[in-house]
Amino acid sequence: ILRARARHGDQLMVLMTARSHDQYNTTIYAMDDRYRGVYGQRRVLFIHRDDLARLGFSAGERVDLFTVWDDDVERRADGFLLVEYDIPRGCLGAYFPETNPLIPLDSVADVSNTPTSKSVPVLLRRAAG
Repeated sequence: ILRARARHGDQLMVLMTARSHDQYNTTIYAMDDRYRGVYGQRRVLFIHRDDLARLGFSAGERVDLFTVWDDDVERRADGFLLVEYDIPRGCLGAYFPETNPLIPLDSVADVSNTPTSKSVPVLLRRAAG
């Protein structure tokens, strides 16, 4: 994260992934998440209102996410709806497995060797169309 932040400054965001209410591991039973007030969709990106303003976005816009990593491989996930949410500034939240394509295979935790899906450096761009 530190190298990515040095390279991209305040544009860099840190993505964490989570399960929705009607999800067990990667099995999705419904498109609703009553815990977070999301219904009928899963391609949502939770973001703090100050970050929306700072980055020049508005709640309800669609964005594409791009991983910042040192191997020159483009990793992206497209068409996420921005949802204003009480989340720490500089952080984003999204569901998995929708965001799995953003995780580099060699980005793993030091001890457990599990994928770093709770701390993914990303950039946002307005979705085309």
